[in-house]
Amino acid sequence: MKFKSILYTLLLSAFFYNCKEERQSQNEGGTPRFVAHWDSLAAYNEAPKWFKEGKFGIYAHWGVLSVPAYANDWYPRNMHIEGTNENKHQVKTYGDFSKFGYHDFVPMFNAKKFNPEAWADLFKKSGAKFAGIVAEHHDGWSNWDSDINPWNAMDKGPKRDIVGELGKAIHKNNMKFVTSFHKARNLQIFQNDSTKWLDDTSYFPYNPKMPTSSEDSLLRIMYGNIPKEQFYKNWLGELKEVINKYHPDLIYFDSKLDKIPNQYKCEFAAYYINESLARGQEVVITHKEGELPKTVSLEDFEKGRANKIKDEYWLTDETVTKGSWSYVENLTYKTANDIIDVLVDIVSKNGALMLNVSPMANGTIPQEQQDILLEVGEWLNTNGEAIYASHPWQVFGEGPTKQEKSGMFLDWLTYTSGDVRYTQKDGVIYAIVMGVPEQDNIILSAFSKENLKESIASIAILGTNENIEFSLKEDGLHLKTPTQKVDDKAFVYKIELQK
Repeated sequence: MKFKSILYTLLLSAFFYNCKEERQSQNEGGTPRFVAHWDSLAAYNEAPKWFKEGKFGIYAHWGVLSVPAYANDWYPRNMHIEGTNENKHQVKTYGDFSKFGYHDFVPMFNAKKFNPEAWADLFKKSGAKFAGIVAEHHDGWSNWDSDINPWNAMDKGPKRDIVGELGKAIHKNNMKFVTSFHKARNLQIFQNDSTKWLDDTSYFPYNPKMPTSSEDSLLRIMYGNIPKEQFYKNWLGELKEVINKYHPDLIYFDSKLDKIPNQYKCEFAAYYINESLARGQEVVITHKEGELPKTVSLEDFEKGRANKIKDEYWLTDETVTKGSWSYVENLTYKTANDIIDVLVDIVSKNGALMLNVSPMANGTIPQEQQDILLEVGEWLNTNGEAIYASHPWQVFGEGPTKQEKSGMFLDWLTYTSGDVRYTQKDGVIYAIVMGVPEQDNIILSAFSKENLKESIASIAILGTNENIEFSLKEDGLHLKTPTQKVDDKAFVYKIELQK
């Protein structure tokens, strides 16, 4: 087993270190400069303090894909697959593909009611410490003023620099700015091969009957049907544009980053980190499914999370909606209580949550979504002490609700008042109870002699002035449940230790 472990490590190193054979250097000012080599970039702190303390962020799936408002965010792909509901809806609503293709939705993305200051204010009130937008989704649409991609928000559609306007408003509100990139999936692998196009991992499959197979030079760029080397150069160039123009604090990558050759990913990471450090900015890069090394980026568990405390910091992205990341008609939603419980569980295991919202094509964030965000913000305003800048305790929690595995796309868990999660900071342990128990007493079995080395000085409930009676026994910490009800969501015991 030891030999297999060593062999695996060597193979993994060979994959990740397939970049320029160079090492870290310094510029004239003494600021660390990294070269396009994972070994050099490994010296960078991939989880800066602001991110480890921030815990909660918000971003938006919004762009041309918001216009059809049907089914879900995979509509742009599925509309090109004959026999699907999306394909039938597309033809019935907009006509044959010879008359109306996905690119014809672009003028309909007008963003007339997009108010970046109002978005930023909402995100701030919701308790987010970092916030932003999908800069480019799988559909190849750039939400910024791009000189590389002709399909961009300044030249077409709204004719506004959406990323620039929102970034300015978010930074003005003292939040960190997020841009996410999903472009890698846009590349058609089986170009001009009508026998394999349905097996393609591209967002737009090559369909010989539809614009995805067009030879038009402009359409080919949107649908990812261009030479691979041109695609790779555009991918890197567009990232550099956003870095240079808008200085994002976090760049998030969706899956299928394995489509991009390693040398381009190395060059991106070195460029982003170097340019940011030159401005005194510490930035974060995220990845999924091991598509970037953890020495330079943080792992993201889309719609999932870790099932235990992890040594390295990590991220979950989840959406306030059910069934679609982008806006569609008749959306249904998770509750604020659902989102708070997931946030608490994530933070107890050394992670952070980035929550997605789904604005309408005109730029309006539906009131139902706003209300949920504001409810989360109210909870954080009362209980944020147990979340922001906290650290995991010896155990992450206890209770009947079990998460069997770590990973992405896990089944949704509903927590009960018997489920408790722990965080700590500055000589205080926070026991976060996922609901109000019906009984008058609660026992925290995690408080054994093994886990608790110090004596308890006092216990209070965040959001009240109530001191709680307690006793430490063999089976755990016995507590009175609060007589003053804060609200119907999770509440927090603040357990101060003797100094």
